[in-house]
Amino acid sequence: MMDKILSLHRARYPMIQLVTHEEARVERALEGLGAAEDRPVFKWRATTGLVGPTGRVADTEELVAAIAAFSARESPAFLILFDVSAWWADPTIRRKIRDLAALVGPKQQAVMLVGCDARVPTELEKEVTVIDVPLPGRDAVGQLLGALVKAQKLDVPTGLFWRFVDGCLGLTEREIKRLLARIMMAGGGFSEDDLKALVEEKRQAIRRSRYLEFWEAGGSIEQVGGMDALKDWLKTRGRGFSDDARKFGLPQPKGLFLLGVQGCGKSLMAKAVADMWQMPLLRLDVAAVFSSAKNEDESLRATIRIAERLAPVVLWIDELEKGFMSMAELGGGHAFGTFLTWMQEKDKPVFVVATANDVRALPPELLRKGRFDDIFFVDLPDAHERLQILEIHLTTRDRNAYSFDLTRVAEETERFSGAELEQVVVSALFQAFSEDRTLCFEDLIEAARDTVPLAVTMDDHIKQLREWARPRARRASTDRHRVDFFEQWEEAE
Repeated sequence: MMDKILSLHRARYPMIQLVTHEEARVERALEGLGAAEDRPVFKWRATTGLVGPTGRVADTEELVAAIAAFSARESPAFLILFDVSAWWADPTIRRKIRDLAALVGPKQQAVMLVGCDARVPTELEKEVTVIDVPLPGRDAVGQLLGALVKAQKLDVPTGLFWRFVDGCLGLTEREIKRLLARIMMAGGGFSEDDLKALVEEKRQAIRRSRYLEFWEAGGSIEQVGGMDALKDWLKTRGRGFSDDARKFGLPQPKGLFLLGVQGCGKSLMAKAVADMWQMPLLRLDVAAVFSSAKNEDESLRATIRIAERLAPVVLWIDELEKGFMSMAELGGGHAFGTFLTWMQEKDKPVFVVATANDVRALPPELLRKGRFDDIFFVDLPDAHERLQILEIHLTTRDRNAYSFDLTRVAEETERFSGAELEQVVVSALFQAFSEDRTLCFEDLIEAARDTVPLAVTMDDHIKQLREWARPRARRASTDRHRVDFFEQWEEAE
């Protein structure tokens, strides 16, 4: 970041806005930059006025007076203004800062605006360069933790040390220091159990976002029935975030789009990806973002920054089409553009898993190559997959799946979704429980025959969905009709 700021300053960029919550860290870095460039550093806060290398400048508590005092200086210098966005509503302030931008370049001066707000008035958009300050990286966190371990004379195994370092990524320097101090006070050292404190600290960061939800654990991939083609695809991408993948010439995986019939396991698969790759799982309420009145663009930017802070993560966007419906109704076009640009250009390990039930509400530019690594269509489970799903739901409820003739149940449940198959098992268990007896095969058959699947009542909709997906998306499941055909052909040979 400092190298980038130095390059901008030497290229005579007059004003740089640094968006950050880490005021002390940025201030320290800018003071170091001033010393390296032999530039005196002046700092203004509403609480202190203008403070220079020799002390406080008199009568500069007001921002207008501070700008006037610095403008009178002819030699090279840096000016740091804190929380100026609070004064953007004042047209005099906007005019004074615009005038200042025209003066500082020829004098080899630069103005740094430091604060949490990324907004820039329209008059200053061509003068101010906005930079999102990154959080401490792996090396910086390693140095911080290493200094603490050395000072406390602790013996932390190398593997555990770097697990703590990776766990701290996404936190501010102050949050890391507080967390490490809390761990030291609690036990005097670093152990496997202390890693849980990292999860809690990140959960607190998520709670400060209106649109993100932290899921401590997703479902296991073993709890997802069917979708063997998609599972194979995920296995090949699992090491895509490693340094070895970069050395091999591979880009980081971007994301996965799952569309298909409602209740067929799209959301369950999104949770399972996080479990499979051992990453935290975040859920984005995209409908709330795109319907957030006039600030939807900044809301989405802030949400993206939080997700990138916690990377590597899986970002789950459920029922994406609802967000775009809200956007169309309320005019959230800026947020949509921001989202598309981020999906195309993001370089942080944030793997997006988006799901949708109705693709007709989605804009075509969202689905083009480059936004997601691939698009999969999740169809109703076939007989083989229904058998597997029934086994999973019986086993998770401590029943021996092999004691039932599940082949017949699978035949009785044609056109059932995964969610409906689960309800068949639940309904059968309720029936057995109400009669104070064990579950039997007849309970499952009766529950299946009493259920009218959604695919029957929405037959036309599913036909349209399949027609749309056939040339545009990969099937999440192997086409068993072809497999059965070739198996029968080989047996005949």
